[in-house]
Amino acid sequence: MRHSRSLRPGAALAAALIVAAAVTSGCGSGGPDGTRKSTARSGETSSSPSRSASRSPSPPATGSAGRTAENDTPPLPESLTGQQPHWSPCPPPNAAQGSDTGSPSPLPGDARWECAELRVPLDYSKPEGRTIGIEMIRAPERKGGGKRIGSLLFNFGGPGGSGVATLPAFAEDYEKLRGRYDLVSFDPRGVGRSEGVKCLSDGRLDAYFAADWTPDTDAEERRLFARQKSFAKGCEKRAGALLPHLTTRNTARDMDLMRHVLGDRKLHYFGISYGTELGGVYAHLYPQRVGRAVFDAVVDPTTTPVQGSLSQTSGFQLALDNFLKHCAETGEECPVGEDPAKAGQRITDLLADLDAEPMPTDSGRKLTESLAEGGIAQALYAKETWELLTQGLEEALVDSDGSTLLLLADALNGRNQDGTYSTLQSALTAINCADNKQRYGKREITSRLPAFTDQSPVFGPMSAWGLASCHDWPVRGDWATPKVRAPGSAPILLVGTTGDPATPYGGTRAMDKELGKDVGVEVTYRGEGHGAYNSGNSCVRKVVDGYLLRGRVPQDGTDCR
Repeated sequence: MRHSRSLRPGAALAAALIVAAAVTSGCGSGGPDGTRKSTARSGETSSSPSRSASRSPSPPATGSAGRTAENDTPPLPESLTGQQPHWSPCPPPNAAQGSDTGSPSPLPGDARWECAELRVPLDYSKPEGRTIGIEMIRAPERKGGGKRIGSLLFNFGGPGGSGVATLPAFAEDYEKLRGRYDLVSFDPRGVGRSEGVKCLSDGRLDAYFAADWTPDTDAEERRLFARQKSFAKGCEKRAGALLPHLTTRNTARDMDLMRHVLGDRKLHYFGISYGTELGGVYAHLYPQRVGRAVFDAVVDPTTTPVQGSLSQTSGFQLALDNFLKHCAETGEECPVGEDPAKAGQRITDLLADLDAEPMPTDSGRKLTESLAEGGIAQALYAKETWELLTQGLEEALVDSDGSTLLLLADALNGRNQDGTYSTLQSALTAINCADNKQRYGKREITSRLPAFTDQSPVFGPMSAWGLASCHDWPVRGDWATPKVRAPGSAPILLVGTTGDPATPYGGTRAMDKELGKDVGVEVTYRGEGHGAYNSGNSCVRKVVDGYLLRGRVPQDGTDCR
């Protein structure tokens, strides 16, 4: 599946739509349902002293002061470390960021959203050379909430999601945190207004996403690889000089410079989905710089793209099974019937029918098999959007109308209502291919197809063929798997959801193990959807807010229901 690992709203579907996916998520060991046995009562927390930052910012940890095998970079010049952000009112999001989100809503207390640009090296091995701009957004600390801690930096995932467009859309959920922090997010390098990568024209992206990504013949397989090669050439033509530098490691370095320029000695951080992988890489590079950090919807850092994609396929099938059970409980109102087993087959049959003959929609575009699969996956990111999935399946199965499923697919692919595309999916591919060394061709994919199909007849085939996304990519990848070990780091809260389709729960345990002893603190949310904090669960909110606002480290294994 060519999905992103971001948490991003689609305005046409309301803020409940969440766009996310993980190429490198996976499962870990635990109890019978994959969860870790709790050592705490539900919602129980314990207190420990805060490891909050002091007031004087530390210089970015480059050069000898912060040198590790992975961070052996020259010191940054004063022209970069001495930057003073020029905060000004934010313009509305542009097409590259996702224009459907609209202008940021006003903040309580007459506060206003402010934007600024941070200059960072394109190549950290040549810090005196070319620089690029990183777009930032902030909601200033709300007065009267207590002693200011610093800035709280958000990454909502992807890779490829615009933090500048996303933070305002979810600001209400984080308003309590604004009592002691400036809330800050950014468009990572290659995204949105930060040298955003867009590999094809809007018309060609329409055709790309609608194409057949589950080939049944040799000719269809050749066309698939030809499309992928054309996509890669488009990226090289439009952003060739940028592509080698779009690594997660470089984005982590950008965040450390951002921390310094914002005036914080420690990085206080809230990472969601892919943002947890980014946070883990930051903690590995700069363990002594980690302040209060939360990882929500945790990526498994130990998996290869094959392992992660297979695990994600299983996660989406679990979410679909849970949806079908819920739908069956509604009785005659469920468009796929009251038997979940037969309901799954009806969806598989629908996709097969669309492979043979796409379905009309009220937009004049056709719903293809690939778009329908993406639309179904999109609706599984949050339980709040199950109703849209029910509506979309009813329209398709009863009325032969693909309009709602197409709308869901458009949100997943970053298509704006005016037909333009954001950088979401182009940047996702560019960043994943800059990160991952692995390249998969026909032989590697076809040999694994049975395993993917066994995991999910609905999502398996497309997920397996999605491994071709870095085939013929013009630059080499950075790693086999990311390093996240962070000895000496402050505690990092790891919040996993048992029904998460995109970053299956086992990734929480795996991240905990890889961070090292006494770093990760696991919190389990026994619920549905991608991301726990934004689910509104009061236990999760209490635990996370307690750590970020008061430095209270919860008991490892805290269980929220």
